[in-house]
Amino acid sequence: MPLIGDDAPSFTAVTTQGTINFPEDYKGKWVILFSHPADFTPVCTTEFMTFASMQEEFREMNTELIGLSIDSVFSHIAWLKRIEEKIEYKGMKNIEVKFPVIEDLRMDVAKKYGMIQPNASTTQAVRAVFIIDPEAKVRTILYYPQSTGRNMQEIKRIVIALQKNATEKVATPANWQPGDDVIIPPPNTMEGVKERLGTTEEGKRCLDWFICLKKDNQK
Repeated sequence: MPLIGDDAPSFTAVTTQGTINFPEDYKGKWVILFSHPADFTPVCTTEFMTFASMQEEFREMNTELIGLSIDSVFSHIAWLKRIEEKIEYKGMKNIEVKFPVIEDLRMDVAKKYGMIQPNASTTQAVRAVFIIDPEAKVRTILYYPQSTGRNMQEIKRIVIALQKNATEKVATPANWQPGDDVIIPPPNTMEGVKERLGTTEEGKRCLDWFICLKKDNQK
């Protein structure tokens, strides 16, 4: 399976939105590639409804969604139609899932991404999430057990933090939320330490030489 910083494994797959070639079809975009154990299952249904309801929010962040399970495209389509026509959850109803869902009956993609974990199941994928940047590098890996639904707002928060790091070269502290102060990278030379301790900058506050914060530009 790929690790953080590795190239995301490439694949061609049949999906509910036609054949996709990854990463070629997603050049210049962030991607959330996620697996679910099976169609017509309750936790997965709530996840897909939530992801689908947030798709435009992610697109505004130049981020696309791709789902996957070890089911046929026909099963995917039947399940997604049932969600749209029948299921209401937390005020969401008539939810149309427009992002592609990969058919992976031979487990080709799932195995490339370590989504099959035998001690959990040999026939179903775990709830894996790979956040992949516009250069097709893996930037975040999350794994959840089959019994636990994912927090989509946390996934969105991670994407925002990763994009902020990519554009502003800052880090985000514990429990960071958009608009909170961000961390300025610490100096890595003695001269840099002296310079940091000897200067002040509006909007910046230092708790010590190695931990300085500044206002988030996107407040």
